[in-house]
Amino acid sequence: MASSQSTVEGMGRVKNMFGGVYQGRRVLVTGHTGFKGSWLTLWLAELGANVYGYALEPPTSPNLFEEAHVPSALARHEIGDVRDCSHLQSYLSEVKPDIVFHLAAQPLVRLSYEEPLATYATNVMGTVHLLEAVRHVDSVRVCQVITSDKCYENRECVYAYRENDPMGGYDPYSNSKGCAELVVSSYRQSFFHPDKISEHGVSLSSVRAGNVIGGGDWAENRIIPDCIRALSRGEPIQVRNQHAIRPWQHVLEPLSGYLWLAAKQYQEPGCYEEGWNFGPMGTCDMNVRQIVELIVNAWGNGSWQAQNTTIHVFHEAKFLKLDVTKANTLLSWSPVCSVPESVADTVIWYRLYQDKGSDMKSFTLGQIRSYYGKAVNTGLDWAGKGSKS
Repeated sequence: MASSQSTVEGMGRVKNMFGGVYQGRRVLVTGHTGFKGSWLTLWLAELGANVYGYALEPPTSPNLFEEAHVPSALARHEIGDVRDCSHLQSYLSEVKPDIVFHLAAQPLVRLSYEEPLATYATNVMGTVHLLEAVRHVDSVRVCQVITSDKCYENRECVYAYRENDPMGGYDPYSNSKGCAELVVSSYRQSFFHPDKISEHGVSLSSVRAGNVIGGGDWAENRIIPDCIRALSRGEPIQVRNQHAIRPWQHVLEPLSGYLWLAAKQYQEPGCYEEGWNFGPMGTCDMNVRQIVELIVNAWGNGSWQAQNTTIHVFHEAKFLKLDVTKANTLLSWSPVCSVPESVADTVIWYRLYQDKGSDMKSFTLGQIRSYYGKAVNTGLDWAGKGSKS
């Protein structure tokens, strides 16, 4: 009985995360069938939110959405395309969400070279359609558009990009994310200006995160899924661009930033309507080779080899870092886990998944609660010190 009571009390504390803002709120997540969207949906449901999803079918098989039984966490699951403006607007009108997280996107750089039209249509016009829908639904109080660290004009300079650096992007994916940021900026100035929030009622922000890792990602041409596939087959990991530096972080790190920012937007409308970076601290950046070696060590066996880069014709950035000073200073947000801890948690997830009898939803929720415990120990405001809703 004591153990049961402890569990109930622990869940109660989880619902008080982020100032208790999400308890009982109607929250829409576009792209909820994807890797990041599935983690966010489960976390929101743990926070007591009524979560509504709008997305295409899961992009891979297997996928986290099905393996972690994410549909059971949803108030409603809608299959839809953000390129379908009328369907999206109709759905928002029916759901009447308080808070919107826009994650739906074509998220792969290499696929953007193969399908540039679909990439721009989804990432740019999909964002326009979402903001148009928000503009015509009176219930929305917070809208957050998730873009990417690749939205910046990357000059391969040895410094971290700040929120006021120019938008750009070399490849169609990166450029489409820069375009999406410009769309958000235009809508903010034209329709959702912070100075007129008493008239329109919508707090609009955009967020940019680094390379996220975590259990349940099976996308093609991403380092973690590629490593796991090779290790599971007992084959050497093929590594391209081994010296490229990226802002690696566990998926829960940026999600905590998104959730805390949206909570602050809800509590203090008119104060946080900007672009925000959520990435690791500067000392945590590692190159691809270091990440692969951490994965092999955490897996317990395996090897890797450099791929012949002369056969690849697509441009890949060699250096990309984010400056998170703004989020650290104005939101009191900071990362909780080191990169080695994040890799270890990711590998443990996939190791357990190989045991087909494992309850991956319970384990995924367990990792969310464990992450929360680390945040409490770190003394972060969002973990319980923030004001109550």
